[in-house]
Order: sequence, then C-alpha cells, then structure tokens
Amino acid sequence: MNLTEVYKQCFEPQLKGRYVCAKHLSPILNELEKKGTATVLGFSEEGLPIHQISFGKGPKRVLIWSQMHGNESTTTKALFDFLNFLQQNNPYSKQVQNFEESHTLLMIPLLNPDGAALYTRENSNGVDLNRDALLLTQAESRLLRKVFETFKPHLCLNLHDQRTIYGLHTGKPATISFLAPAADESRSVTDSRRDAMVLVAKMNHFLQQWIPGQVGRYDDTFNENCVGDYFQKQGTPTILFEAGHYQGDYEREKVREFLFYAFLALFDLVAVPEVPQFLVAYEAIPENNKQFRDVLLRNAQINSVMQDLAIQYTEVLQNDKIQWVPILDEAGQLRHLKGHLEMDLEGHKVLINSYENVFVNEKISTIWDKTSKKYIKFQ
Repeated sequence: MNLTEVYKQCFEPQLKGRYVCAKHLSPILNELEKKGTATVLGFSEEGLPIHQISFGKGPKRVLIWSQMHGNESTTTKALFDFLNFLQQNNPYSKQVQNFEESHTLLMIPLLNPDGAALYTRENSNGVDLNRDALLLTQAESRLLRKVFETFKPHLCLNLHDQRTIYGLHTGKPATISFLAPAADESRSVTDSRRDAMVLVAKMNHFLQQWIPGQVGRYDDTFNENCVGDYFQKQGTPTILFEAGHYQGDYEREKVREFLFYAFLALFDLVAVPEVPQFLVAYEAIPENNKQFRDVLLRNAQINSVMQDLAIQYTEVLQNDKIQWVPILDEAGQLRHLKGHLEMDLEGHKVLINSYENVFVNEKISTIWDKTSKKYIKFQ
C-alpha cells in the first residue's frame, strides 16, 4: 500500500473545509476522552474548554498546538489525520510502535476556541495570542505557558495557516512554509535553533516529491513577543508550520494531506534520506514573498487606460460556512504580481459594479465586459 492510500485511510472525515471550531471537534474529543487520551486542560477567556490529547509513553516530549489563530484550521485537520495514523493498523504499525515507545506527544488541537467560533485571528478580547508570549494577558496564553513549563518539551510545533498572497521565486505558491525561529535579534544559530533547522530541512526534502518548488521559509525577524521565538530563546527547539495555498485548493484539503506527510517525515515514521549540510539545506529553502493575488485580470481598459486588476478574497463567516468575498486589492501596471487565476481581457472595456472608475478596497459584485457584452466570472 502506497502512502497516498494510507492517507486516505487516516483522513478524518468529520473535519472538512476552512471553518473548524469546538463544536466540530467535540464528537472526536468525546471519543478520545472515553479512551483516556483527551482531557480538559483549561478554559478560554469565554469559558470554553481547551483540550489536550496525549499519545505515547517515551522519554522524548513533544508539545504541539494548533489554531492559536482561530481562523487557521488546516493544521488542526492534519493533526487529527496524523492522530488517526498513530491509532490505526496500517503498514507502518512497527514504526508507530517504536515511535510510541520513544516519544510522548501532548497536542492542543484548538488553543483559541473563542476565535475559532467567530472565525477570527484574535481571541474574544481581540488579542493576537502569538504576540502575547511576554505579557501573558490572556487565559489561553497563560495556559500554553503553564503547559510549556510543566511538560518541559524537547520539541515544540507551532501550527498556523498563511494567506494566499505568499509565493516563491519558483513562480509557485508557498503551499507549506517552515521556520526555525530566531532566538535573539542577531538570528544566531543556537543549539535549539540548529536542531529545528535540521528537522525543517528533512521535512522539506521529503515534501519535494509531493510539492516540488512549493515549500517556503518564513521570515525570521526576531520578536520575543511571539511564542515560537520565546520558546526558542528558552532553549527548546521550535518549528513554525504555515499551511498555505495549493492550486485550486481554497478549502485546503490537499494542503492538509501534505502536512500529514510532513509529520510522518518529521518523526521518522517514513524513510527519509539524511540531509547533508543541514544549514545549507535549510537556507536553500526559498523565502516567502508576497507576489500572489487570488485573481489577476490583465489588460483591462478602464476609462481608456490599460490596467491590471488584482483581486483578493476576504473570508467571511456566514451561516457556519466561509464565503470568499472578492475585493479589489490593486489596480495599475502589476507585472510584479502573479495570480492564482489569471485572465487576459485583451484591452476590453470593463465596468466594476457598473462604474467607469475603479476603487481599491471595494467589494466586487459584478465586472461587466462592455466589449463582449458579458459578465466576467472568475470565482
């Protein structure tokens, strides 16, 4: 059985789409509580329970948390796929047994349940938990710090999503990005950061067979208010995961699969060749840039002026579903940008929302092609 078939067996069908909050996790967590592997760790600012899931009994302790930003759910889905892999019979059962005996995982699948329910980055008080590492003003931040100090992990995984704007010099989107956060302002390669770099290089090497040229490296500017930077400074190897865009995958169902493969490679559950010269391999991973927009309409004639129109979707929660609302992001000569979808209007005259002029940051309801007398459809 190949790895793709294994993944299909491990896919968690109760979690789909971009909107994942506590009520979606509840049936899964209830079953895990019955087995004694999930417990309530504490409570959010609004009093919602925050769960932890434990796996393994080995000496190497790994702390993993997801949805610190409430609207970043892809890694949560992948985490439950990975948990299914660890708990099911499959061709890798021997590797799982060795892993269980050598590792203890403590997973917090939803650190920010209040923000997840509202589909917001921040928690219910409007605080970005990933900028609260020093002040610890929020219940969720204090809870994570307490776990860090009592569990004393040997490795931390900080799981996030990144926007569709990120791409790479390869001309492809940054489908998954990693970072071994800096531990100081000079971005020194400390022992803990070195260990994180080795692991990132290994995951990147394995993922190239699935998403060649689509793995990126996040900016490593040091900010001690960020949890990953703070933990790295304390001497604990920490890795930032950023789930990004894959071609046509706005629900990020393919991306969760690639993250699943990254977890397998990270923990040596699949065979990964040793990466020589880890520092060179890590620094060879291309840095993210912001060259992408969701839609680019090339060569549109607006008031007799040829312009490119960049459209970016805003995600809006409506009736428990995410709607992608198109917003005009930029207009002008945009040759420096790429679109996940590009359309050449070949100089046709267009009206946006029935207006001759264009207004940046405006919600787009219609684009009328006056030349061909048709509406332009791109969603």
